[in-house]
Amino acid sequence: MRIGISGTHGTGKTTLAEVLCASLPDHGMAQEPYYLLAEEGYEFAFPPSLEDYRALLAQSVRSLSTPLLPNLIFDRTPLDYLAYLAATGAEPCPEASAATLRSVFASLDLLVVTPITPETEQVLPAPELPGLRSGMNDALLELIYADPLDAWGDLPVLELNGPLDARLEEILAALR
Repeated sequence: MRIGISGTHGTGKTTLAEVLCASLPDHGMAQEPYYLLAEEGYEFAFPPSLEDYRALLAQSVRSLSTPLLPNLIFDRTPLDYLAYLAATGAEPCPEASAATLRSVFASLDLLVVTPITPETEQVLPAPELPGLRSGMNDALLELIYADPLDAWGDLPVLELNGPLDARLEEILAALR
């Protein structure tokens, strides 16, 4: 199974992806687009610029479009970067065409969403850029459920609103 995990920064996506990978020994973890670009020498601004989000979106599309390796877990999907762009009031880049995104999301078997919850706010470390984080969270949830590009509507979505320590079991139950 190919599983994408989306959510704003500071909601436990990477930790969840690592724990999920450890629980599914036949699965590997795809490298996050940020690190792939950084390894290529891309220099990000802080806070990230619109160009940075567009580069991340394009890299995320490329990552999910590579030859279909089964059993991968993606820490972030193109939806993350579309939501960051939306939260900053920007338009996406040409890599975000509906046809391209349909193809990319068709390669996933499950989309897991880690929204901001009261528990993430109490248990996880305080994130940087809280305004951007909140705006991205809202934009992400709106994008997922409205699907304005009609690109991921058939993809099963598992929104994790419960306790952090129950997330893994929720995903494993959904996979069964």
